[in-house]
Amino acid sequence: MIHLTKIIAAILVLLAIALGGYAWVLSRQPVPPPPVASTPAAGNPSKTQAPTFAVVVTAKPVLAGHPITIDALRVEQLPINPSGAFKDTAPLVGRVPVFDLGEGTPLLEGQLASGLAMRVEEGERAVAVKADEIMGVGNKVQPGDFVDVFVILKSDGKDVDRSQARLLLPRKRVLAFGNASVDGLPSKSVDGNGNPAAQQQQRNDAPRTAVLAVPVADINRLSLGESAGRLLLALRNPLDTTLPDPTLLAALPAALQPPPSKRGEQPRPPLEGLDSAQGGLTTIDLVTGGTAAGRRLAAENRANPVPTTRSSGNGVRSGFEVEMIRGDKSETLRY
Repeated sequence: MIHLTKIIAAILVLLAIALGGYAWVLSRQPVPPPPVASTPAAGNPSKTQAPTFAVVVTAKPVLAGHPITIDALRVEQLPINPSGAFKDTAPLVGRVPVFDLGEGTPLLEGQLASGLAMRVEEGERAVAVKADEIMGVGNKVQPGDFVDVFVILKSDGKDVDRSQARLLLPRKRVLAFGNASVDGLPSKSVDGNGNPAAQQQQRNDAPRTAVLAVPVADINRLSLGESAGRLLLALRNPLDTTLPDPTLLAALPAALQPPPSKRGEQPRPPLEGLDSAQGGLTTIDLVTGGTAAGRRLAAENRANPVPTTRSSGNGVRSGFEVEMIRGDKSETLRY
């Protein structure tokens, strides 16, 4: 037993000596250098660049006032992402820039036409007329409504029977009423100092104007009706699309007529659209309907006004008074 113990002790001593020698060998080896961060290969520069963003830019020069076509756009990866930029070309097709853009220019929302002008259809114009509580259906008219425009033409107080009221323009779309408009943008009107309180006060004021979408050929009719009489808006249901028959009444002649056709030429067609607006309209034709009989009656009324008599304070007649009307001027003659 004692002999076995001595053998085990000797084995343990030899093992300890071996481990000590191994530890001394390890301590004599050099310390390995710390690991160095790997650097990307020179041929792969994309990993060192800043992040990029998809931005729509012009592929060719774009002119102001012309719709943008799909071939004038492309998407590029830029290191910047401007405010108001676009990532896709689809929303930009058909939009109209407000100034010329060179090739490679990022498209921004502020560079494109917006606001009320974009709600005007082709062949229409936005026209503002004076508005008040009576004219605007008790200020119940809202942008997007459809209204019939009536005109009231008042004659002289002595000739009340010559006054008239009639439908001037049927089913016209309201683009704006007061400070509210179909584009949903707040009013930009401010005082001289840009005081926000003035903006709030203006929004609380009664509407003073109504903006209507009017075919360009009917703007003369609307402007003359407003200057010669009083306009009245009649609110209608948007589902009511009935319109008067334009063939029942004679077309009003233009104030300016094109030269007559030469011999052998085809007769010129009636003026329409911008040509009709360029030809203009006279007040007498608006009032009389443009017929020869109406013009003759108006001329007779101006040439032969109805005389009236007035009495003095003591009950004795002071003579006759005749009112001569020439255009928009009125003159009273006594004899």
